[in-house]
Amino acid sequence: MTITLYDCATAPSPRRARILLAEKGVAHATVAVDLRSGEQFGDAYRRINPQCTVPALRIDDAGPVLADNAAITAWLEAEFPEPPLLGRTPLEKAEVASWNWRVEFEGLLAIAEAMRNRAPSMANRALPGPVDHPQIPALAERGVRRVEQFFVALDTHLAGRAFIATDASASPTSRRWSRSISRGW
Repeated sequence: MTITLYDCATAPSPRRARILLAEKGVAHATVAVDLRSGEQFGDAYRRINPQCTVPALRIDDAGPVLADNAAITAWLEAEFPEPPLLGRTPLEKAEVASWNWRVEFEGLLAIAEAMRNRAPSMANRALPGPVDHPQIPALAERGVRRVEQFFVALDTHLAGRAFIATDASASPTSRRWSRSISRGW
């Protein structure tokens, strides 16, 4: 099986896919997509991922492309069950799912809201994907406040804990990642 990750080293979303692949020990090829030059909007990349986003994971040379971290995570966990990264027991799986949602909704979306609505390089790119959306400065300010609140809540939760969710043993990589999430990825 040939697995190819379409990646951008400076973007946060592909980093998650890289971490998952590393934790699972899955060999894969990597194709860099230059977001700064707009390569994701070119015809060649649109044929790979019409959403014009990274990460994207191609399974086999002509196989399906998984175009978001939720699909990539689900596939990796099902295809490579060891080590389990989404919990072992039903309660652990629920805890991981809950924290995953919180990190994405309260953390990542707040960061994206602040960055995409403030950065000059994101003018008319306030949302990812193939459609342009104008920036809304008030959303940038709200995003900054949301990020600050999220980091306080996350730091409080992590006090005295080695992991965001569950107390299961994990590799040194995941231990570093779980503690570094509140330190600015």
